[in-house]
Amino acid sequence: MTCDIAVTRAGHIAVIEICRPPANYFDHELIGELVRSAKDLQTQGTRAIVLCSQGKHFCAGANFASGVLGSDRARASELLYREAIRLFEVEVPLVAAVQGSAVGGGLGLACAADFRVASGSTRFHANFSALGFHPGFGLSATLPEIVGSQQALDMLYTSRRVDGQRAFEISLADRLVPEGHERDGALELAAEIADAAPLAVRSIKATLRGPLIERVRAVLERELSEQRRLWTTKDSQIGIAASLARERPVFTGE
Repeated sequence: MTCDIAVTRAGHIAVIEICRPPANYFDHELIGELVRSAKDLQTQGTRAIVLCSQGKHFCAGANFASGVLGSDRARASELLYREAIRLFEVEVPLVAAVQGSAVGGGLGLACAADFRVASGSTRFHANFSALGFHPGFGLSATLPEIVGSQQALDMLYTSRRVDGQRAFEISLADRLVPEGHERDGALELAAEIADAAPLAVRSIKATLRGPLIERVRAVLERELSEQRRLWTTKDSQIGIAASLARERPVFTGE
């Protein structure tokens, strides 16, 4: 098992921790290991899984400072999304403990979970339009499912940051806890789930989440196609460069 993923288990509850602090950037290898760990756990009597991260932030998605460009970036995303769809297929409920920021693909990872626990200091940021390209990781399906189409449009069109309190108000966060207690809150919710009849919970998840899996599978193809196209534009170059320089982008529409 990669040292970038840590797995612990106590009774019927397991914790999968991403260990790439402080930003916890992901790639397809990490998501693949996360999925394999979750699927192994669901065969071992685990009834709920807490997904969390070390350090300051939950996850900042892909690392655009890594130098992966052009066709290599498209191939990396294709591999990533191949693993991402398998995450939605995990049969036991996933509870994400979201501390700090969930940005870009990191927001997509949080939205792949069944529940999200946040604090007032948590920041959810669908920053794709500020980077000049299309959302990914299935967010085109999951975000409207969670917050409603209008709230999703607002977040995606404007790249607006949403704090934990606002996230709770729009149902992006299911529990709001004091800062620093995000993991504790997620474990409490996982314990409530684990106390319920496990076969019934899995059956309910399959019924309610099954149609979402099919929508995510279809939308991932669209997301990747649009990302491939938009990554070649001048606006995407401007947006990514501005993000790395921590400057405000000025887009040209090219």
